[in-house]
Amino acid sequence: MSDRYQFLAHTPVGQFVVKSLGLPDPPTLRRHGPGEPLVDGSVLLGATTDGRLLGPVQAQLDAAGVTVATETAEGEHHCGLVFDATGIAGVADLVALRDFFAPRLRPLQSHGRVVVLGTPPSAAGDASAAIAQRALEGFTRSLAKEVGRGSTVQLVYVEPGFEDALTSTLLFLLSAKSAYVSGQVIRVGATGSPGAPPVVDATTPLSGKVALVTGASRGIGAAIARVLTRDGATVVGLDVAQAADELLGSTRGLGGSAVVLDITTADAPQRIAAKLAERHGGVDIVVHNAGITRDKKLANMSANHWTSTIDVNLGAPRRITDELLAQDLIRPNGRIIGVASIAGIAGNPGQTNYATSKAGVIGMVDRLSSSLAGTDITVNAVAPGFIETQLTAAIPLLLREAGRRMNSMSQGGLPVDVAETIAWFADPRSSAVRGNVVRVCGQSLLGA
Repeated sequence: MSDRYQFLAHTPVGQFVVKSLGLPDPPTLRRHGPGEPLVDGSVLLGATTDGRLLGPVQAQLDAAGVTVATETAEGEHHCGLVFDATGIAGVADLVALRDFFAPRLRPLQSHGRVVVLGTPPSAAGDASAAIAQRALEGFTRSLAKEVGRGSTVQLVYVEPGFEDALTSTLLFLLSAKSAYVSGQVIRVGATGSPGAPPVVDATTPLSGKVALVTGASRGIGAAIARVLTRDGATVVGLDVAQAADELLGSTRGLGGSAVVLDITTADAPQRIAAKLAERHGGVDIVVHNAGITRDKKLANMSANHWTSTIDVNLGAPRRITDELLAQDLIRPNGRIIGVASIAGIAGNPGQTNYATSKAGVIGMVDRLSSSLAGTDITVNAVAPGFIETQLTAAIPLLLREAGRRMNSMSQGGLPVDVAETIAWFADPRSSAVRGNVVRVCGQSLLGA
């Protein structure tokens, strides 16, 4: 779906009007394309005294073929800035953030990437360090609203002992794959495994993996199937009978297979488990993408609109996951990935049912991450904001425009933005990334 405002804003007349009236000025986001390097340019590294991550980060980026610098030459511009803030042990130390970033933001290339690395406050050691580390969240979220030009800012909390488990996260956050992800707080470690399985080919990290994607016939689900296939996975796409033709066409074109059924039927979990066992002997990646909306204000909402939304979006994913785990069909280093929504974080009028279901997905991530802490199966979720799909195309014009503009990018995201984030979760090297809910929303002003 085209964004006419964005097109007009980039014309000479549009630029004059936008600047004169102070209107939103949506940048043209740079997204990853086939054959392009993940990180296109040099990344400048910095650190506080006593930071514990500078060496490991440099080693991991060097091994991935990323050009790394620790000093800036005259006139040099970097595509990324990575700052190790783990040495900030008190309030006075927070000035290190200003000292490093203030002189380096203007030379940052457009579509630049900023990553701040910290220690989870709960693991910071003492009260002063915990307070200072928590302060990093306010810094990164505010800076993300300042950088502009399609640039992004993230905070990654790294548990002690997980210094060498950052490769997949750094490559995702420093690349164009994270174009619509900004202002996020990501946690690496805690109950995860510090050692990630080796990846034979970094361009196809999911080679040999089997991925189940529900709601795969179109929109976000179809994009997830394409991106996971690009990364080497064999996709099993699932959708309802009404979408069978689209589903079959899509999955066959990707070299995958299709399962046509309603996930809310009583025997759906058993049927899905049986098909995965019969065809593939199990599954490596489970993406619970299928979802519906039945919007009405609560006073006017029918019982069916409530129960159907809750069951499709939350009840069925829970039952399917439980069945696959009970039958031990999710293979070692497996991935369970939910699709939540910023509606489940911030709420929306007319969406009490939808927001309830999506908040429940976040709850499922919390609970499963805890119960699977002793295993190498990870559980995470994405929480999309306004994504350009057939669903959002049906929203009334004024509400649609508000949804597009009320974020730091001043535009809607694309299905591929959600898919790229899911592919990062699915990467075998993301074994220490668990229990995260990452918003793919251009840093929406709602639920920040």
